Amino acid sequence: MKILTGGDLIDGSGRDPITNATVVIDDEGRIVQVGKLSGIPPGAEVIDVSGRTIMPGLIDCHVHFFVDLKPLHDLAATPMSLRMFEAAANAKSTLDSGVTSVRDACGTPRGFKTALERGLIPGPRMKISITPVSQTGGHGDMLMPSGIYHPLLPSGLPGKDPAEWPNGVADGVDEVRKSVRAILKAGADVIKLMASGGVLSPGTEPTSTQFTREEIAAIVQEAKAQGKATMAHAQSAEGIRNAVESGVGSIEHGIFVDEVTMAEMKRRGTFLVPTLQAIRAAIRRGESSPGSVLPESMRKARATAQVQVENIRQAVRFGVPVAMGTDAGVGEHGRNAEELGLLVEAGMSPMQAIVAATRTAAECARFTDAGTLEPGKRADLLVVDGNPLNDLRVMEDKSKLLMIMQGGRAHKNAIQ
Repeated sequence: MKILTGGDLIDGSGRDPITNATVVIDDEGRIVQVGKLSGIPPGAEVIDVSGRTIMPGLIDCHVHFFVDLKPLHDLAATPMSLRMFEAAANAKSTLDSGVTSVRDACGTPRGFKTALERGLIPGPRMKISITPVSQTGGHGDMLMPSGIYHPLLPSGLPGKDPAEWPNGVADGVDEVRKSVRAILKAGADVIKLMASGGVLSPGTEPTSTQFTREEIAAIVQEAKAQGKATMAHAQSAEGIRNAVESGVGSIEHGIFVDEVTMAEMKRRGTFLVPTLQAIRAAIRRGESSPGSVLPESMRKARATAQVQVENIRQAVRFGVPVAMGTDAGVGEHGRNAEELGLLVEAGMSPMQAIVAATRTAAECARFTDAGTLEPGKRADLLVVDGNPLNDLRVMEDKSKLLMIMQGGRAHKNAIQ
């Protein structure tokens, strides 16, 4: 049994912090007691965290461990075996940043998730989508005008094992059903679909709409039949509306979301995962590493950055449930906590941003035993040297993350 005592507790629920709090963790890595305790059970390992903050581990609802924006010739010259090791480094960097659970929004196969579950490599707990479902010519169609396939994503590339990375390009109700079934067979926890064009995809615009409502409804139905969630890359107003009204569980990016759809999202409880960091990161990458972002994509990123902030600010005021996601892979892995400050810029209070990255993110990604510090939940928690409610930037400084605990085991412990 482990006991953390003396710290200020932010439990992830949105309630006011508890000062001089105690968290009791059993030998199975579960939380047994939280709050003000009068006594310490005999024989327990006591860790004094006085003057520090205890809070849940962060949950990122949109990452890509197998994605790193690089110039096309670098990606084309990288063997898939090397990308496995790069993905492992990305997973560790993410855990090092205080993110204890993630939803991978495409690219990562079942075997990688299994390696994490078995403890073969360190990293966050994962929910995976493996391959996005995209219409021909859509945001997820990686066939370039030259006839080659862009190697940004391993899924759907010629020569790749279709059992691990099924091809998700499909048109019409029958084809999308078959694609979803193949992706579920490959081990997906959530089905991702492309309901609009995008910033990074050549030949599409964020304002364009992709997939019909009938196609989206079929995707949702197939996922629901297997008890799985759905998430939609959706940036255009109509694409977002089509996904929401067809029953998709979460909207990713949501750049041009309008007030009518905001109201419907609030009514249905549809999650919005803004990934505010992504557009800024794409611009940063394009400027610092020429060739890693197409000129066309730089144009789209610069044109949409402020529009997205204004619309997300309105969605926050509407009360749309917002969950944290970064689109890491577009940006650098391990800088996930930057999203918290961007959520505050978009109108959230520091406590609301923390809830978006803990309780709400757990609900969005269906991590049922994480997201808050309460009895019965896994002991996925952080001990922070500072108070995030006073300055969320403390979360971006990895040296201030004195303890990163996952299931009761310390991935990092720098408490003196």
